[in-house]
Amino acid sequence: TAPDMKVHILDTGTMEADRTWLLLAPHTVIKTREHKNDPRAWGQVPTHAVYIDHPDGKILWDTGVPRNWQTHWEPTGFHEFFPVLDDPEGDSGYLDSSLSQMGLAPDDIDILVLSHLHFDHAANARMFDNGKTRIVTSQAELDGVADITGYNKGAHIPDDYKGLTIGGITGDDEIVPGVSVIQTPGHTWGTMSLRVDLPNEGTKIFTSDAVYMEESYGDPPIGAAIVWSSLDWLASVEKLKRIEQETGAEMIFGHDEGQRANFRTGPDGFYS
Repeated sequence: TAPDMKVHILDTGTMEADRTWLLLAPHTVIKTREHKNDPRAWGQVPTHAVYIDHPDGKILWDTGVPRNWQTHWEPTGFHEFFPVLDDPEGDSGYLDSSLSQMGLAPDDIDILVLSHLHFDHAANARMFDNGKTRIVTSQAELDGVADITGYNKGAHIPDDYKGLTIGGITGDDEIVPGVSVIQTPGHTWGTMSLRVDLPNEGTKIFTSDAVYMEESYGDPPIGAAIVWSSLDWLASVEKLKRIEQETGAEMIFGHDEGQRANFRTGPDGFYS
């Protein structure tokens, strides 16, 4: 029997971007000559974290985008490609405010699991450098970023995570009973997905950037402009599809604007 736990999806900022970054799809972003003068397919790219209130501890999956995104991303140019939407109060649901709404502070989190170390997932990892929170990611991701020099290499910004004590996970590993990671490389060296087996609502798989959107998942799967290995990515999508078929899991994708609208959010919106 799955442990009694609650899963909350937290807002961690919404970017805007050209959808070509996310989906190399004919007609959607790749146009025929008849439509060559159509406007760019520019849309919202929501980010989220997952908070799991579990009998064995408080677990957080990913951290979203930083409040200081304009200055932090300026050396990379990402601030022009992926601007973050702000509401009139200057708060687009960043991680700190989403945690606060839950009555949580960073040092309440026992384990932070980073799906990978890109600028829109690991950006707030330093909030958890508190001597209490254990931070983990894939060992393959740690190995991949080890030789990065300079301010950034692609979407990895070492300032987000360098100097933090981060444990490396190898293989598909259980974090606590009912909560496990799935190795789904391809987007990066060590991108992971999160599997949660809930007692009442069954299995949920949070794909992170292993699958950006429902359209990416296919059939057939549709690749993206930001990918380390297309072959590994495709193998990971096929792996997730097998697990989905075996478990009947609900798939929750990394940056799906349409799916985001239907999330249960806030302190009273949870899955169990």
